[in-house]
Parts: sequence; C-alpha cells; structure tokens
Amino acid sequence: MRRTRPRVGHIQFLNCVPLYWGLARTGALLDLELTKDTPEKLSAQLVSGDLDVGPITLMEYLRHADELIALPDIAVGCDGPVMSCVIVSQVPLSALDGARVALGSTSRTSVRLAQLLLAEQYGVEPEYYTCPPDLSLMMQEAQAAVLIGDAALRASLHDAPLLGLEVHDLGLMWKEWTGLPFVFAVWAARRDYLASLPGVVHEVHRAFLSSRDLSMEEVEKVAEQAARWEAFDARTLQRYFTTLDFSLGPEQLTGIAEFARRVGFPEQARVELLGAGS
Repeated sequence: MRRTRPRVGHIQFLNCVPLYWGLARTGALLDLELTKDTPEKLSAQLVSGDLDVGPITLMEYLRHADELIALPDIAVGCDGPVMSCVIVSQVPLSALDGARVALGSTSRTSVRLAQLLLAEQYGVEPEYYTCPPDLSLMMQEAQAAVLIGDAALRASLHDAPLLGLEVHDLGLMWKEWTGLPFVFAVWAARRDYLASLPGVVHEVHRAFLSSRDLSMEEVEKVAEQAARWEAFDARTLQRYFTTLDFSLGPEQLTGIAEFARRVGFPEQARVELLGAGS
C-alpha cells in the first residue's frame, strides 16, 4: 500500500518542544508519522531514507547537502548563549592541552564546534573520548566534558555549580568569536521525496512554522506544561525556550557559511533552501 503520511523526525530534547507543541493544537499532528529519537540517530535516518523530512545536525547536513534541501525559517540555534551545549571544566580552558575531555554525545555538530573553539581560540589539543553524559562520572576521568541537550541543562544549571566547575556556553563562545549566530540543526527534506511529493513537503513546512509561532506566542503555557514532566521549573524552561533561536534567515545562513568554511566544507557554504516553486 502506498504510504500517505510523511515520515518526520522529532528530536527528543527539550530544545525542540516549541517546534512540536503546536502540532496537536493546529491538528497537523494527525497528518504526520513522527519518529522520536536523538539528533544523531534522526540525522542518520534522514540520510538513509528512513525519514522523509526532519531535523538534521548541521555537520550531517553539510556532508549530505546534495541529497537534501533545507526548509527556510526553521532551525535550532542561538544568537549568543544556547544554555544546552556546554563545556564543563575543572580547569581553565587554556589548560586543557593534552588533557582528557569527555564527549557526552556523538552529536557531531556540538562536538566539532567545541573542538574548533578549543583549538582555534585557546590553542589546545585535548585527548577526546566518548562516554555516557553523567557529569559526576565524567569528572572522575576527565578534566572537562562536552554536553548537549537536557544533560547539558542539568549539568550547567544544577550539577556544575554544586561541584564548583566552570561552565562555558558554546553558543556564547561562538558569538564572541565570530559575531554571528550559530545553527546546530536545520530541518530538511530528502530531494527524492520532494521530487515525488512537493505539496506534502510544503505542508509539513507550514505545519512546523505554525507550530513554532503558536508555541512562542504561548511560551508561558508551553513552559508550564513541560515543567510537569521535567526536572526544571516553568520559569527556567521559559527562559530556555526564549533563549533559543528557531529561525533560519540571512544572519543564520551567514553563520552556517562561516562554520562550514572553518570545518572544511567551503563548497557547502551556500545552503539551498526550499523555494515556493520547488
């Protein structure tokens, strides 16, 4: 039987709650076959063709841009602090040369950004290794840790202050270095799916823009509902949701181009966006 609902990815982190919260309110949720997972797993599924539309980490988008087309005006990023992508350290970052640094995620964009900042801003080359995102265990074996998502929020807001650790926000570090916003993930459609069902891709795009806009209009309510199930109070979540930048406009595209150039993807500096006639 022909599949009628698009297969769409859903990042299971708090940072994407505002992008999905409004789908039920607008009725669009019933039109989507949602798959919830981590950013790296959703990226792999979109690249492999197991998803039709969805979020993809910036590094994976740059690697596979010839197979994908980005959706305009929707992303997960920041223009300054991001709160949920951090380096937590026992020592000043300039003292990390040769030190062990734990990577609490395989999210290639945050990891690559952290490595880029440490190498080019601080001139250090740590010994990196991957491990589960448990800050107390990380600090037993490493001098610093890179954390993303909900684990980073818990570490930076709760655990690190109790342990007397330094917290360095990757979004703020990038902004201070380049003066530009940073995009951690874009929303993209597979080009083959767009070619066969362009109308569906545009409908999915409109659904997420409407969901995002409704969520930000009612962000206090979104935060209150999310706080019922999370380890953060509503005020903290509202601050987090309004700190994040869910847009993808000219400034964000300039930030992507700068990152692409610095990590060796100059040919992908210009992001091809879904157009009205696509």
